Amino acid sequence: MKVRTRFAPSPTGYLHIGGARTALFCWLFARKHGGDFVLRVEDTDRERSTEESVQAILDGMEWLGLDYDEGPFFQTQRYDRYAEIIAQLIESGHAYRCYCSRERIDQMREQAVSEKRKPRYDGTCRHRTEPVEGIEPVIRFKTPLEGSVVIDDLVKGTIEISNEELDDLVICRSDGNPTYNLSVVADDIDMDITHVVRGDDHINNTPRQIHIFNALGATLPKFAHLPMILGDDGKRMSKRHGAVSVTQYKKDGILPHAMLNYLARLGWSHGDQELFSVEELIDLFEIEDCQRSGSVFDNTKLLWVNQQHMAKLSEGELGDQLASELSARETDITTGPEPALLAGVLRERAQSFSEMADQAAIFYTDGVEFEEKAAKKQLRPVALPVLEALAARLGELEPDQWQSTPLKEVLEAMAADMDIGFGKIGQPLRVALTGSGASPDIADTLALIGKAKSMQRISVAIDYVKARAEQS
Repeated sequence: MKVRTRFAPSPTGYLHIGGARTALFCWLFARKHGGDFVLRVEDTDRERSTEESVQAILDGMEWLGLDYDEGPFFQTQRYDRYAEIIAQLIESGHAYRCYCSRERIDQMREQAVSEKRKPRYDGTCRHRTEPVEGIEPVIRFKTPLEGSVVIDDLVKGTIEISNEELDDLVICRSDGNPTYNLSVVADDIDMDITHVVRGDDHINNTPRQIHIFNALGATLPKFAHLPMILGDDGKRMSKRHGAVSVTQYKKDGILPHAMLNYLARLGWSHGDQELFSVEELIDLFEIEDCQRSGSVFDNTKLLWVNQQHMAKLSEGELGDQLASELSARETDITTGPEPALLAGVLRERAQSFSEMADQAAIFYTDGVEFEEKAAKKQLRPVALPVLEALAARLGELEPDQWQSTPLKEVLEAMAADMDIGFGKIGQPLRVALTGSGASPDIADTLALIGKAKSMQRISVAIDYVKARAEQS
């Protein structure tokens, strides 16, 4: 039997990290076994489902490279099919019409809670044969009263749930709309899904769905319930833990294959290996290697993984990514160095392209603003002779000499002539050029900023130091 997995998000928001990890594991399992990966949009919650959310899901999957073989299918386009299956279940005696009012159901549940019993429908209409005039009934599935459901879960192992824990769930509302458990089973049957890979928050749904599969005489898929992704407080990851939207990480300059690498390691492992290419993930992935407990999302670790993947890019690829990030910020890259040259210098200093773009911005501006702390420390009156000497020496260089190596030779010669440490020259110059005390190699920084801008910034720094000296 050909492996067929499905990712079935609800379009009520963005594609979040947990959903993306589920989609990845479904995709990896299908690709590993030469199977099909199906995308199904479960949009029956009409009040909350939006076209914007559908597009956000599609955009997120496209960015991650999780291509699907079939779909997207939409549940709202399959209502006639659900109606057929509901009628089939009623006809076979596996479902019945329930005329109990909402008030009676609420009273039943309140009484169960007060008696410290698990709230469940008491089966009042289970054997009713006559309709109740003036009431549109719901349709309930007739759950077996005895025995249990055994789930041979590929991740969690054997799970057994007594039928006494389950009640006769509603499979069709009074307005004729099917409920989640009915539509999911119908879809999985019609789409020939062989493996249901999803979060373990669905475990309570699984025995109910198995009953419906059996009632329809369908072959059961194999189930694999993945542990939840947790925030740093040990609770299920949510908005309060920061960015959980996949597209937000794209905006933050994370590479898609780095995100896939990190997501794969949230709940799955292959020895002590931390870094994987997409091809390695497909080759090595085994659903049975997924851990049973939740994994904590660590943004620091994600950035480390991203930096390792950035390091593998060519200078041209780095430059394209940086140019894209700068363009998104409406930075005019024609006013500074080629992004590829700059990216090559910044690659060891940035963990994301967002961070790289932050560091790159100073190379495309006309002037700089001095950070107060850096200026207070480096642009003191004692630095004035150094800055004036720099202006004189650097001003003598011809355009073809404005390269890293000749510039470094000039700076080293200055330090020797003035009998001072290189830092006494490099740090005031760094603040003059960038406004801060941190930058790439100072000769590289000079070369990339260019002679005209460098000389102009040194001149501004000289005036700043003079003004400070007059105030003291």
